[in-house]
Amino acid sequence: MPHSETVERILDAAEQLFAERGFAETSLRLITSKADVNLAAVNYHFGSKSALIEAVFSRVLGPFCASLERELDRRQASPEGGMDLEELLEVTIEQVQSARLCSGGDLATFMRLLGLALSQEHGHLRCYLEDMYGKLFRRYLLLLQEAVPRIPPLELFWRTHFMLGAAIFSLSGIDTLRAFAEERFGVQTSSEQAMRLLVPFLAAGMRAESALRDPQLAAVQPRPRAKVAVYAACVTRPVLPDADE
Repeated sequence: MPHSETVERILDAAEQLFAERGFAETSLRLITSKADVNLAAVNYHFGSKSALIEAVFSRVLGPFCASLERELDRRQASPEGGMDLEELLEVTIEQVQSARLCSGGDLATFMRLLGLALSQEHGHLRCYLEDMYGKLFRRYLLLLQEAVPRIPPLELFWRTHFMLGAAIFSLSGIDTLRAFAEERFGVQTSSEQAMRLLVPFLAAGMRAESALRDPQLAAVQPRPRAKVAVYAACVTRPVLPDADE
């Protein structure tokens, strides 16, 4: 779907309102008012509120995942082969910056939105993200596991989400944090510098000695059908209503 000026206005408005209010609390009436378009324009370009939510995410995650996959392919095809943990995290941050510059808009707003996607119960969205980007995410998890092979799978699961939480919190408020830092230290920190400061912090947390003291928990392996719960949520939870309530 070509991104006309109208489409971009709708996506910008939806992204900001979803990030501020949440998915269920944001009506199409609010979105059309902020975008200065009528409801027919949303229906014409997207068809439904659920499709609009998907488009908001795909505008950033599409370029990000495509770029990250190409870069992973390139690095792994090099004579040196695999990547260490720091290199994997640096590549990820580089692609986050690149994708957001290509898609336009505000990085902090999208990171707040991503935080909601990971924390709110929304079966349709989880199903969509799994379907569209699950293959790359599983590849990334495998690379993380290879980078920290001594960490048990259960603990790696939690550390990965702790890492995402720290990154999302920091990036969603990066302008405020930069202003605080400038006020306290009298120097400016660019967004790029701040994002790079994340790398050693996240790497240290991922690489730390295992904290699992229970041998049974340390030996737990992922269930082969773990995705069933995600797909069950998709069919049992109703899609968000399109109409204003």
